[in-house]
Amino acid sequence: MSVFHDLTIGDHRLMCPVCGKAPRDKTMGVTILDEQHGIAHCFRCGYVESRREQRELTPAERKAFAQRMEALRRNHDAEQRQRQAEAAASAAVRWVSAQPAHDHQYLRAKGIQAHGTRIEGNALMVPLRDTSGQLHSLQFIAADGAKLFMPGGRTRGCYHAIGKPAGKLVIVEGFATGATVHEQTGHAVAVAFNAGNLLPVARALRSKFPCIDLVLAADDDWKTDGNPGLTAATEAAKAVGGLLAVPNFTGLPRGDKDTDFNDLHRLAGAVEVTA
Repeated sequence: MSVFHDLTIGDHRLMCPVCGKAPRDKTMGVTILDEQHGIAHCFRCGYVESRREQRELTPAERKAFAQRMEALRRNHDAEQRQRQAEAAASAAVRWVSAQPAHDHQYLRAKGIQAHGTRIEGNALMVPLRDTSGQLHSLQFIAADGAKLFMPGGRTRGCYHAIGKPAGKLVIVEGFATGATVHEQTGHAVAVAFNAGNLLPVARALRSKFPCIDLVLAADDDWKTDGNPGLTAATEAAKAVGGLLAVPNFTGLPRGDKDTDFNDLHRLAGAVEVTA
């Protein structure tokens, strides 16, 4: 999976071949020391690839690599902070300008209430906030359920809160799942938006609420290799001393895409979150 191609000697920024999403998503730092030596490292996913001839690098060459990669990392972090700040400012303007959601096709399709969302054009807007309540980004949900985030916006460790914690707080992946859990159980919910964000959100909430019971309500991705929803929820629960809840579809006409507590509610008519 070479990322070097015909790069010239020096430092470069490329899209990571593992986690890259678009050509402009340049999280891969590449340093070419000479025609036979180079190293690439993704600052987001950690992927590393090196190119070298048979001889070992000298201590000076290894030091040069390390210094260049650290400089690339600092530049990447600074650029990311700038992009996130710009996205947060744009999100604040769009959020204030939008109308509170009362009705939307997605809400009707999922059988849920609005829970602090807003409407921009034909899209349902869900805010992403940190534990202090600061708005960082927005998720846009189309009528058909397609979801997009603001480009450049921060998502890691951010969530959408539904209800006020009182002894128990449930962390879920998606908004529809969170709305269903809150409406069916009365428990406060934090919507983490995706499986990869469950652990960062769980850690942030554990820091904010050290004595509360945290429950990770998993998506059971039973038809996906590795079951990423259940795997991520299990890891997050273990990391913060939380509990794990998994939707139980036993005896129900479960389809391949029925994975979460909203799907369970649609099939069973009721939901219990037991850990």
